[in-house]
Amino acid sequence: MSPLPIVNAPARRIGLPALLLAALAVTGCATVDEYLPTLRSFGVYKLDINQGNYLSQDMVDKLKVGMTKPQVRTVLGTPLLTPIFRDNRWDYLYEYQRQGKVIEHRQFTVYFAEDKVARWEGDEMPQSMVDVNRIAVDKALKHIPSAEDKGFLDKILDIFRGGESK
Repeated sequence: MSPLPIVNAPARRIGLPALLLAALAVTGCATVDEYLPTLRSFGVYKLDINQGNYLSQDMVDKLKVGMTKPQVRTVLGTPLLTPIFRDNRWDYLYEYQRQGKVIEHRQFTVYFAEDKVARWEGDEMPQSMVDVNRIAVDKALKHIPSAEDKGFLDKILDIFRGGESK
C-alpha cells in the first residue's frame, strides 16, 4: 500500500480560497442569475412584451359616474376582461415584461349599475404621454447652444486680440 501523497502548502493556500468562493457562489444561486449571465442566457434573446390596456391618468380623469358602456369604451378602449357571469364589471390590465421579467403591472376596474358607471378603482396610473414626452425632452435637451454663442476657437482668438471673451 502506497502512502497518501502530501499536498504542498502553496496548493493548500490556493485551494482554500477557491473552495470558499465556490461555496459562496452556490449559496447565492438566486442572486447570481440576476447579476451575472448564465449559460442559459447566452444566445437567447427575449422580446420585450406589452400586454393589455395601457391607461394613463388623463384617460381615467375623463371617466364620470353615469357614463354608458359605449362611452367608457370610447374613453378607455375595449376592456381586456369582461366576465361572462358578471357583466357589470370591466377589467383593464396592463403588464410590461423586459427580458422575461415583469417590470410593470397595473390593474384598473370599472363597475356598472344598470349599464352605467357606478364607480372605478385600481392602481395609480402614469401621467399622460404628452407630459411624459415633455419631461423626456426637457431632460435630454437641457441647453441648446445658439448661433450667438462663441465657440472655443473664437474665445481663444479674442484673448490674443485683446478682446473680452464671454
